[in-house]
Amino acid sequence: MSLDTNNLARRKNWIMNTRHAANTQHLIDAVLTSPGETAPTLLRAVEDHAAELSGRSTRKTSQVPAELVNYVNKVTLHAYKTTDEDIEALRTAGYSEDAFLEITLCAALGAGIARLERGLVALKGDQQCD
Repeated sequence: MSLDTNNLARRKNWIMNTRHAANTQHLIDAVLTSPGETAPTLLRAVEDHAAELSGRSTRKTSQVPAELVNYVNKVTLHAYKTTDEDIEALRTAGYSEDAFLEITLCAALGAGIARLERGLVALKGDQQCD
């Protein structure tokens, strides 16, 4: 599974044209590429899935595993509704505490950046962020 480099490059170019481009890109790179418990391809898939739920049209790099879909959807759309039972389900599926954090951060990142992109587009009056 390879990262969708065209989509990533397009997003980087778009972000570089925004006001806080360097800090935004640093955040994205730190969350998605820093060493951790979770495979980078899974982190990218979680970020892409959350971004798509939040309005970014994207080509998925890979699928989010079935046992994560409900959790990622909940974090993306209704983070305040996450419960101890959600975490326990992930623990039962074999995910560690560090993996919970990394997956949660990627879901929040995907949702947040997609919403930022859409908001900036709306302010600018354009139809897309290309």
